[in-house]
Amino acid sequence: MFRCVVPALAAALLAACGDVARLPEGAATGPAPVLPAPREALLPTVKIAPASGWPAGQQPIAPTGWRVSALATGLDHPRWLYVLPNGDVLVAESNKPQPPPGFEARGLKAWATRLVMRIAGAGVPSADRITLLRDADGDGIAETRSVFLEHLHSPFGMALVGDRLYIANADAVVHVPYRPGALRADGAQPELLAALPAGRNHHWTKNLLASSDGQRLYATVGSNSNVGEHGMAEEVGRAAIWEIALPSGRKRLFASGLRNPNGLAWEPATGTLWTVVNERDELGSDLVPDYLTSVRDGGFYGWPWTYWGGVQDRRAPPPPAEGLPRSLVPDYALGNHVAPLGLAFVDGELPPPYALGALVGNHGSWNRRPFAGYEVVFVPFADGKPAGPPRSLLTGFLSPEGRAWGRPVGVAVDRRGAVLVADDVGNTVWRVAPPP
Repeated sequence: MFRCVVPALAAALLAACGDVARLPEGAATGPAPVLPAPREALLPTVKIAPASGWPAGQQPIAPTGWRVSALATGLDHPRWLYVLPNGDVLVAESNKPQPPPGFEARGLKAWATRLVMRIAGAGVPSADRITLLRDADGDGIAETRSVFLEHLHSPFGMALVGDRLYIANADAVVHVPYRPGALRADGAQPELLAALPAGRNHHWTKNLLASSDGQRLYATVGSNSNVGEHGMAEEVGRAAIWEIALPSGRKRLFASGLRNPNGLAWEPATGTLWTVVNERDELGSDLVPDYLTSVRDGGFYGWPWTYWGGVQDRRAPPPPAEGLPRSLVPDYALGNHVAPLGLAFVDGELPPPYALGALVGNHGSWNRRPFAGYEVVFVPFADGKPAGPPRSLLTGFLSPEGRAWGRPVGVAVDRRGAVLVADDVGNTVWRVAPPP
């Protein structure tokens, strides 16, 4: 009885914590978001949408004329998607790994964080596998499902280069042979390409993107904390994007100061690298905007000392003795605490007004009043830059009572011109097909 009552009371207490947004949600989108004074409190803002999964007969909502179908259901926390050249879809079923000895978070705040994540649906064990889905007849439902590779370590990003499939585990990039049309990785044991920072893994997701010439991979590594509170020694090589040479595995720091970069994609008009970033927490419901940005080689984006190009965060550790490089201003704010994870560019595969731009999977807030995110949005582009406000493509992930029926993560465009969305709470990969 006591074990049941304590979490319930704690959840009720957390639900009462924090402030309410004073600015409209649109004030935190676009190239020049409103940045009010931070509002810190003894207890940070917490508002959780308890994960419940989809009731019978319910599914996400697309624009009029678009068709939503479940490519696959009954998956185990599907997080990321990769479309193979033959149209097969790889799904990373994954979650946060257990911390190694010595990195277990302790104390009231750590306990409360674990409780929040469990209520929000992020507390399930990691399946540690990649599943292959095949929809051979094109009806929007995969009739073939196969375990492509298992016994991984919290896999996330994937990239096919030649006959090798590269996978970003929570601590390393590994690779296995790939044979076109294969349903499994033929029992191959993953081989190490390059180690990635691990340890506490406060942000554990590691994404991958290959260069167009197949000579390099780019890997995201999120921070080990909110704002450096565990000390900067734990942040070496983190809050960054790494460039990894193929086939040697040599790596160099490509960009830094990115608190938690996730989705990576090449903007088709310019060939520039773009990413979506989850910014810092505990400054109130109106700060700090998560963002979509181009990534400059050698660029520094401020974390943990500044945000949005130079606004100081007094909670951060002292800066290094040699000083800080100039903080770059992100290109486009997506909103406060929307938690952007998925990113895919559209270059004519979809009809207007979704023909040219970026698809972003906003996982949804747990620390903003009212909720934000919980949708897939489209940011129109022109001449290689964002060119207008975000437009909703897939909504309906929250129930009228504020429960999370689903939460979108990875997004991709399949070979038939439909949008795929990994839903880690609904345990579904959704397929969103435009009108004929």
